[in-house]
Amino acid sequence: MSLTKTKFFFVTDVHGSDVCFRKFLNASKFYNANVLILGGDITGKSMVPIIQTGTGTYECSYAGESFVLKSKEKVDSIVKEMRDSGVYPKVMEKKEYDELNSNPNALHKVFNQLMVEGVRRWLALAEERLEGTDVSCYISPGNDDIFEIDEVLNSSKYVINPERQTVDLDNEHEMITLGYANHTPWHSPREADETVLESWIEEMASKLKKPENSLFNIHVPPKDTPLDQAPKVSEDLKPVVTAGHVVMISAGSIATRNMIEKYQPLVGLHGHIHESKGMVRIGRTTCFNPGSEYSEGILRGVVGQLEDEKLKSYLLTSG
Repeated sequence: MSLTKTKFFFVTDVHGSDVCFRKFLNASKFYNANVLILGGDITGKSMVPIIQTGTGTYECSYAGESFVLKSKEKVDSIVKEMRDSGVYPKVMEKKEYDELNSNPNALHKVFNQLMVEGVRRWLALAEERLEGTDVSCYISPGNDDIFEIDEVLNSSKYVINPERQTVDLDNEHEMITLGYANHTPWHSPREADETVLESWIEEMASKLKKPENSLFNIHVPPKDTPLDQAPKVSEDLKPVVTAGHVVMISAGSIATRNMIEKYQPLVGLHGHIHESKGMVRIGRTTCFNPGSEYSEGILRGVVGQLEDEKLKSYLLTSG
């Protein structure tokens, strides 16, 4: 039997960072990877208005500083800087700015539109860079991502949204994907009870031809591991500090752990908790969380070489 060789590159939690997404696409050549996987939390968390003053200048506040931009070139430059850090810029007149400030529903709608447009731009870039190559590209939503982006993800002719699906990476390895998380203090769009998460994972895993050769692309990491250590937060969502140290808790999923222990896939691919970069073994399964530093423009990832029934090699990357 001929060897099946697949090299995957996995990242997660890029939260709208254009530069991280470009690096993700470029990784196919840099690491000679023929499978690219972006495992959730792909949209940004904030919007910054750039206000037209009516006198030929633009004003905005960004990264703790106030700017007066006196040319379109300056505007274009700060727009790029914002997008690279995961922020959505929105150029608007003062009247629109005042209207949005007084209408939270309209503001929410504009923010959602910017997220959808950002995903649409990314998919167009992915198709431009990768179509016609032998690279497979999988991009799925995570718990922080609004449901409005699903239609865009599902519309691509090239990029595959594997959410709650079983897909073949090659003739030996399958992958299941779930972007939902157990409940968080932030009440993000895609959260569910542990029993529901487990039933969804079970539904996919039970259809695998060879679970022992599969990849579990499950956004929330397994509970009580080095991959799920997060700061404990108070009711006002501030880190709890005791004796000068931030209190850490296990914030992962019992369902994720139960299903990994039951099916013992070859690889677990996780994210969700940015601070918990690392690798851990649960039985025969090698689980990863590459971590995230998207706001700094740093892309953290995992390169893995699959050969037949083994994870032959892996490397946690940063760049």
